Formats: sequence, C-alpha cells, structure tokens
Amino acid sequence: MQDVIATGRIPSARWPDFSRYVDDVRRLYGAQADALVWFDGLGVSHAGTAAIAALLTASEHGLDPLDYDAETLARVAQYSVRTPLSAKDRARFDLLLSVDLIRLLDDLRSGRLHYGPLDRRGTRLEPDLAEAIRDAIQGDSVPRLVAATAPQLAQYRNLQRLLGRYRRLGTDSSFGPVPQSPALQAGDHYPGVTALRRRLAALGDLGPTLSLYLSEAYTETDKGAVRGFQSRHGLAPTGALDSATVAEINTPFERRVRQIELALERLRWLPPIGRQRFVVVNIPAFQLFAFDSVGGTGAPALSMRVIVGKALDTRTPVLFEQMRYVEFRPYWNVPLRIALKEIVPLLQRDSSYLSRNDMELVGPRDSIIGNALTSDILQRLSQGELRVRQRPGAQNSLGLTKFVFPNSAAVYLHGTPRTDLFAHIRRDFSHGCIRLDDPTALALWVLRDQPRWNRERIMAAQEGTGTTRAWLTRSMPVIVFYTTAVAAPDGGVWFYADIYGHDRALDEALRAGPISP
Repeated sequence: MQDVIATGRIPSARWPDFSRYVDDVRRLYGAQADALVWFDGLGVSHAGTAAIAALLTASEHGLDPLDYDAETLARVAQYSVRTPLSAKDRARFDLLLSVDLIRLLDDLRSGRLHYGPLDRRGTRLEPDLAEAIRDAIQGDSVPRLVAATAPQLAQYRNLQRLLGRYRRLGTDSSFGPVPQSPALQAGDHYPGVTALRRRLAALGDLGPTLSLYLSEAYTETDKGAVRGFQSRHGLAPTGALDSATVAEINTPFERRVRQIELALERLRWLPPIGRQRFVVVNIPAFQLFAFDSVGGTGAPALSMRVIVGKALDTRTPVLFEQMRYVEFRPYWNVPLRIALKEIVPLLQRDSSYLSRNDMELVGPRDSIIGNALTSDILQRLSQGELRVRQRPGAQNSLGLTKFVFPNSAAVYLHGTPRTDLFAHIRRDFSHGCIRLDDPTALALWVLRDQPRWNRERIMAAQEGTGTTRAWLTRSMPVIVFYTTAVAAPDGGVWFYADIYGHDRALDEALRAGPISP
C-alpha cells in the first residue's frame, strides 16, 4: 500500500488523483502503511460501515455520493460479507475508503473548489484530518465527525432541509406549466388557475384551502399568493402574472435544487465565525443582515436594503474582513479610477463642478489645493499627482456614516444622499462600495456594547462639524457574500437572479471535478 500512496492515484476511483491528500493518508496509516484501517477480524468494521454510510449521504450536503465512490464501496462491502476479499482487494478497498472519507471531510470544511474567494487556507489552523479520523474510529463516532465538520450555521442547516424538499418536488411530474396573463384582474376567469394554485401551494405561498380549487376565477387570495411569490424571487410584488413572474413560477425544480447546492458550497468557504456578532451583505439580494450569533433559528437582529456595484463594470467583490470602526461625517476620497474616468472629463467641460459638489483637490501629505482649476492642475490630476475629495456633509456621496473593514478592494459600507434609489427592486448602481438604506440603525447595532454611543451621541456626531471615529471594542466579521438561494427562518426560501453570473461560473467549475494542487 505504501507504493500506491506514494503515487497519489487510485485508478479505480471516480477521481483517481488524490495527491492533495497524500500527507493526510500517510498520517492516517502511520508507520505501518500496510495495516488496514477499516477492517477487523470479522471483515469491514463497524467504523468502516459508518464511513460508507456517511459517503452515501453526501447528497444531504448538496454533494454527489458518486464523487466519493459511495455506491462502489457499499457494493464491495456487501460482497465481502458473502465472499472474503483477497489481501490485495482488502488493501485497495481500505485505501479507497480512507481517501474518499478524507476528501468528503475536506470538502465539507472548506468547499470543493479550494480556491474560493472566501477561502482562508493558510490563515487559520485546520484540524488534522488523519488524527480526527483515528479518534472517530476509536470512539465509534464517524457520523458525529462528519456532522461536526460541516458548517455549524443555521443557514446551512435550513438550506439542507430545503434541499430535500425541492428534490422531492423535482420528482413530481404532475406539475403543469402556468400560462402568462399579465392583464389578469381579481375575479377574472383564468384557465391556468389550477396549475398556478398547485405550484403556489407546493411552494408555501398559498395555503391548502380546498374551496380555492373549485373555481377558475383568479381570486384576491390567488393574487396575494402571487405577491408573496414575487417578493421571494426578487420581483415587484404586483400580483400580475407577467412574463418575468411566470418564468420564475415555471422554473424547473431541478434548477432551484442546483441554486441551493451552490449556496451550500459557498457557505463551506466561510472561515469559522465563532460566538460573536457579524454582518452579512448578500449581493444578489441587495440586502444586509446583522446577526447576534451563528446559532438559533438564523433570524437576523437587523436587516436593510443596500445598493451594490454595477453588474456591467464595477462589481462588488466577495469579502470576509473585520470591521474596525465607524466614521461619522466622513470625507469621500475619490478613487483614482473614478477621478480619471468620470471627474476629469466633467472638469474639462465645467470648471465649477468641484465647488458645486463641495469638492476640493488634495496634494501630497494632504495639502489642500482648493477647487480652483488651471491647465496645470488638470494635468497633475490626470497624472495622479493630485486627488479629489468631497467634504463631509449631507450631500457627501458617503452620506453621514461610513463603516470601515480594511480590505484590498477599498470597499466599505456607507450611507448615501441618493435614497430614492432604494425604491428600485434591482439595486446595482454603485462603483463597488455598499450603500445602506439605514446607516444609523446599523451604527446603533454595531456600537450597542458602548453605552456612550447611544442614539443621541450618534445623531450629534452625524450633525456636527468635524469627522468622528467610533472604534469597536472588538472587531466584527463582515461577510460580503454572493448566493442566489437564502433560507428564511420560517422555513421558506428566497431565490434571486444571478446578476454577476457567479452561479454559472461556479456550476461549471464544480462539474469539472476536483482541482489538483
């Protein structure tokens, strides 16, 4: 077996290359590389049977048991009960089960891609998989090891339940297509109402009231259920059966299953959060959620609408960082790319632009140049020798409050004077930073462990004359996330459009198989 381990390949496996896990496998077998891990005197051990059962249930995590040779291992184990395996076959079986269990555990703790944007390999202490498996074998606790390795998040558990539900819906061939009828009003005759009600009832938007199935009229109850469906799918809740709504209603359940599977994969990218408060921004949902802990029902303590980066050219990046402080009445230091692309052309046409927008030019060592323009100043600005900043105030592009979590993309949370944009359903309007609908509410929640930062002092800082920083007593995780499927605490699920195409790219990457180191 030692020679096979050294090659890092098992030709009979679904994914033969296990070079990523050679060190883990070596540690599992230790100095006696020819000793077997999953056999006892009676054949495949109880721990071995439990390990195979864990591989067979990988689908509960949105993973494919075929990727872990689960059915092959189960067949061989069953065969070995009737016909003892040869020494060579026992060794092959043992190694394959070891590799597949290690692969499953690693996929559960960090995701399958191994290069996800939230991956923290090398920056956190990972548990030794070989040691963990040996301990589980000795303690007869392989199932507990698998369960403990998966993310311990309420969102993860809730999505797992929804995954099973949508898979069951996907096996029901009795759902017919719902026809479009955009001008339909309550009380109108609608031949597709039975198909509509069956869908909405199955999805939880319509209660199972028998009387509703006895009429072909589109009722107010039907319209209310359609509004609920529209809200859960990022659509304007009009109750109209327009093309966008009907397309979402008729979306195959298999596609929803895949959205949930991709959401589970992304949750596995997250580093452990621990027992602390944290903030999540879900880009496709255009929503911020503040959580008091990772446990419980998964209900947020605070939620609000946000505006994110434009899908076309200024996308908000996925991040996992630590919030350090809140800044009231901040300056807006205009990024160089925005200054060159947008402000310089405006200044060339309108020399009063800076003064009208309460902006000024700043030189080296924060020397203030003012807002008077000359050809020399324009040239220096175009060459990046000067920068533009907007003074604090109600019209500042960052609003009156800014939340800072240092990151290489220079992204932060902030207010905005353009509150009218929050009325839109789709809200990708920014240059990449995240605009908040209610920054004062977030400041109160973030600073609530500091009595001196009560509402009165926060309002005073926002209405004052200078810039003030409120440092957090403990840094707080900020997760800028991307998922098109979100489990609600009440058992429902929200689906969103793949505005940046990240779902499509992730799906293609996962279908390509494990990535070699």
